[in-house]
Amino acid sequence: MIDTWLRKHSLIHTGATRHPFILGIRDGTVDLSAYKTWLGQDYLFVRAFIPFVASILIKAWKESDDSSTDMEVILSGMASLNEEISWFKSETPKWGVQLSDIVPQKSNQDYCRFLENLMSPDVEYPVAITALWAIEAVYQASFALCLEDGAKTPAELRQTCQRWGNDGFRQYCNSLQQIANRHLQKASNDLLTKAEVALLRVLEHEVEFWNMSRAEG
Repeated sequence: MIDTWLRKHSLIHTGATRHPFILGIRDGTVDLSAYKTWLGQDYLFVRAFIPFVASILIKAWKESDDSSTDMEVILSGMASLNEEISWFKSETPKWGVQLSDIVPQKSNQDYCRFLENLMSPDVEYPVAITALWAIEAVYQASFALCLEDGAKTPAELRQTCQRWGNDGFRQYCNSLQQIANRHLQKASNDLLTKAEVALLRVLEHEVEFWNMSRAEG
């Protein structure tokens, strides 16, 4: 189901995963002040992202049977978020970014509000897990580009790209996609429509988030 949607919405998907901000990192032309903007804003986003993932863990507990590995996969993602927060706190001082001074910009606020809406108990598990996969998969695909052979990614940004572009994170995203597809296969047409809309909204928010970073650069 998800592959079908990505083909259908290939233009916005490409816009999210091959954004000029990412391509600038890949070819070494990125404005480092744009990177600093992204770094601070993404820290705030991750803090809002954690309760969103926790809400999906609860939905998985309610919706999945004992034989599924949904909870284990989602829990592994939650565990890595603790380390991710620590990484932001160690990375930002290198760039002179003071976390206590960061004010969320509108695109960030809109994205976090979208996550908060998805946390509602009324939002079905297949919709939420599709959104989770999309959020994680955009970062994996984007930063993996910057690690490919021939990339001219600046040395000081390679660790950042490795954080989301590594093979372990790719496997985690694949596991999320498999979970989403499994639940979407037995979903009603109404539920499929909601999940597709959630996927599109994630892609739109991701583009706006990259745009926000570059606008401050």
